Amino acid sequence: MGAYTLECPWCGRSITDHYTLRCDTCDGLIRAKYGARQLSLKSLPGMWRYYDWLPAKGYIDTPGKPITYKSEGLAKELGLKDLYISFNGYWPEMGARMDTCSFKELEAPPTIVRAREHGGRAMVLASAGNTARAFAHISTITGFPVILVVPETGAHNIWIPGREPGDAIKLITMEKGNDYSDAIKLSERISTLNGMMPEGGARNVARRDGMGVAMLDAAVFMKRMPDDYFQAIGSGTGGIAAWEAALRLREDGRFGERLPRLRLAQNLPFAPMYRAWKAGRRDIVPELDMPDAKKQISEMYTDILSNRNPPYGIKGGVYDALADTGGGMYAITNDEAIAAKKVFEDSEGIDILPPAAVAVAALMQACENGLDKRRSVLLNITGGGFERIKKEKSINKVEPCLKVSGPDVPLDDVLKVIGWPALSEKSLTL
Repeated sequence: MGAYTLECPWCGRSITDHYTLRCDTCDGLIRAKYGARQLSLKSLPGMWRYYDWLPAKGYIDTPGKPITYKSEGLAKELGLKDLYISFNGYWPEMGARMDTCSFKELEAPPTIVRAREHGGRAMVLASAGNTARAFAHISTITGFPVILVVPETGAHNIWIPGREPGDAIKLITMEKGNDYSDAIKLSERISTLNGMMPEGGARNVARRDGMGVAMLDAAVFMKRMPDDYFQAIGSGTGGIAAWEAALRLREDGRFGERLPRLRLAQNLPFAPMYRAWKAGRRDIVPELDMPDAKKQISEMYTDILSNRNPPYGIKGGVYDALADTGGGMYAITNDEAIAAKKVFEDSEGIDILPPAAVAVAALMQACENGLDKRRSVLLNITGGGFERIKKEKSINKVEPCLKVSGPDVPLDDVLKVIGWPALSEKSLTL
């Protein structure tokens, strides 16, 4: 169990895993290569059923996993013959027990296990909200310390279901005017402190392969890969994860030879990847693709879907994932997302979070524009059940321990509050 190595598919290097995040030769996204060529399901809790294709030697006893089911209500509404939904959230009757109500709960367990196995004593990460909530939740279960850096506008998203936050969680908020990219800058500075593990973003194979479980679960349920895969994206890491999981399923040989077409959606007015893709460019040009970015982000229906530095053009990033699968991108207005949220909730009977509504709107847009209704479609509902869980469990807000003005705050100020023993910025060898 737990057999894997790291490799860079872009330059062919084999890489020893020291919680390694980068290929030093070509800087492309490295991948985990698993000893098990074919997926065998394990009698382990939650997402660890797919342990063969997760980069960890141990596991955490958590129930969260995607629930795949064949839609009747939304499928009828849209005239689709084979619409499958990957529900990532809280819906007990369906067996859905992601208590943070977000598929970011698939990232946190393997990432924290991998960090512990490589000597990490704490982890720092930036988030617009959902990722921080998932890592905070797993921190309360494991006791593994996490330092969360979140824009002030996203602080309300940081809560723990059914238990008190505890001292292992340190939440740093950034004053209004800072966004997710500013949070990333500060988290990267904090991560240079002795013993502090960076969460790693899209470069962390544990994050990507954790989110890839949604595609694995769907393929196992459907007994094949879908023809089309719809998801809303901010950084695009979930789309990359779905592509990489599909590559492994194709190599497995039992789930089909054709990769699902990735159909990824961004929320207007902030849609840099959509604009770059539509222009046929591998690289995002800020002046063209996200002019006045912070203003655009402030006008979004859900700013969780914002990232000014997404892994789009990097080798193995969103551009390559779209190109390899023959995929495409959608731009969704606030009004379209709000309308799609109501359509889904009325037809499927469970509430969903705003990012998932953007994905539903993309599917609706595709159907209006001539999507073949006979194709098998997988819709990733990346978050839902919040209204439901509020009725059944306590929702305990994580209070900030520090508010900062920007990413260049002196680290001494941070150290005093989080109580970390390191005394200076000292780079880790990862």
